[in-house]
Amino acid sequence: MTLISLPTPRVGLPLPGRGCDCRTCAFWAGPDGRGGPATVEPLCSGSNSDCSYCGCAATEAGAPTNACGGCPIRCGSRTDIARWMGDVGGTLAFDDIVIDGELPDLPAFIPMTDGSAVTQLDASLRWPAYGVGMRRVFSPDTHTIYPRFAGKQAREALALREGQKAVLVGYGEDPLVEAFWTYRKRDGLVEEIASQGWDLVLSPNYSIYGNWPRTEHLLNMRRCLLIAQEFADAGVAAVPNVYWFRLEDLKRYTAWIEDAPPPAIAVNVQTVRENNNWDTWALPGLYWLAENLPADLPVILTGLSRVDRIAQVVALFGNRLTLISQNPHQYALHGAIMTANGREDIHARPADAFAATVQFMASLLPGRQSP
Repeated sequence: MTLISLPTPRVGLPLPGRGCDCRTCAFWAGPDGRGGPATVEPLCSGSNSDCSYCGCAATEAGAPTNACGGCPIRCGSRTDIARWMGDVGGTLAFDDIVIDGELPDLPAFIPMTDGSAVTQLDASLRWPAYGVGMRRVFSPDTHTIYPRFAGKQAREALALREGQKAVLVGYGEDPLVEAFWTYRKRDGLVEEIASQGWDLVLSPNYSIYGNWPRTEHLLNMRRCLLIAQEFADAGVAAVPNVYWFRLEDLKRYTAWIEDAPPPAIAVNVQTVRENNNWDTWALPGLYWLAENLPADLPVILTGLSRVDRIAQVVALFGNRLTLISQNPHQYALHGAIMTANGREDIHARPADAFAATVQFMASLLPGRQSP
C-alpha cells in the first residue's frame, strides 16, 4: 500500500483500538450506546467476529515497525493508523459531509460501454445516456487519465450526440480505486475529471468485505462519502456510493441523509453474484433503505442483470430507480441478447444485439422510458 497522499496526523486524533480492543477504541458505542473511557465518537457496536485479519503480527508487543508495510487492510494495530485517520479528516462520523448538486434528467436504464465511441452501438437507439467505468478512464498503473479522455470532453471522447448524457461510474477493483484515492490530490485527478464535463459521476466505491476488521469498514464508508463531496465541490453532479455491513451502518446513512440529503444514493451490486450474498446482505439492506430513505430520493443501482432481481428492486423503489448495467455491451460482443428467459445467442450484429438488450432491460423498469 502506498501512503503518498497521507498527511502528518494532528495531535490527539481519535484512534481505533489496537488489536480490535473495543475498550481502547475511540469509536466503540458499547451496550448502552455511550462507549467506554476511550470513546470519542460512539458509532460502532464492536469488533467484527468474522474478521480474518485480527491477531496479525502488528498486534503483538514489540512488533517490527514494518509489520504493516505489505498489508492492504487498515485496522487499529497499523503503525500508520493515525495517518489514515488524519487522511479522512480525523473522524469516522458523517456529520461534516455535505454533497450538494442536482441530479440531471436520466433514463431509467443506462447502458455502460467500454469507453470507446458509441456511434455504432447507438446508431438505431439514440439513447439518452451512456455510462463508462472508472477503469476505462483512469489507469491504476500510471496513475493518470488515459489518453483517450485526457484533455477532452467526455461527450467528445464517447462521440455522443447533442443532448446525450455521459455518466462516469467510478467503480473498480480495489487497486484501481485505492490508487485514485492516493493520487487524486497530488495530481488534481478530481478536478481533471470535473473539467471533462461529465453529466454525472458515481463516486468511487471503497469495499466492505465480511472478513475485514471493523476499522476498515468505518474508514471505507466515510471515504465513499468524502470523495463524492470532493467531486461535488469541483462542480460535478456527484452521487455517493453506499456500502454497509450492519444495521447500524444503514441507520447512520439515513440519519445523515435526513440532515444533508445528497442528489441521490448509489449502490454497486455488480459483485453480488451468489444467491446467498444477495439474499443475506444486498436485498435485506435494500429493503431497509426503501423503507427508511426519503420517498423522493433517487436510487441508482449498478450491476443488476437478472430479471428476477430487477423485479425485486423495482418493487422496492418504483420509478425513482435508475439501473446501470454493462450487460448489453457484453452480450453484443458475442451477438447475444438478454430476454425474459435469460441470455440467447442469436449471432446478431453487435449494434442490433446491443439495441435489443437495452430496450428489453429498459422495459423492465417503470417510468422515464426512452424510445
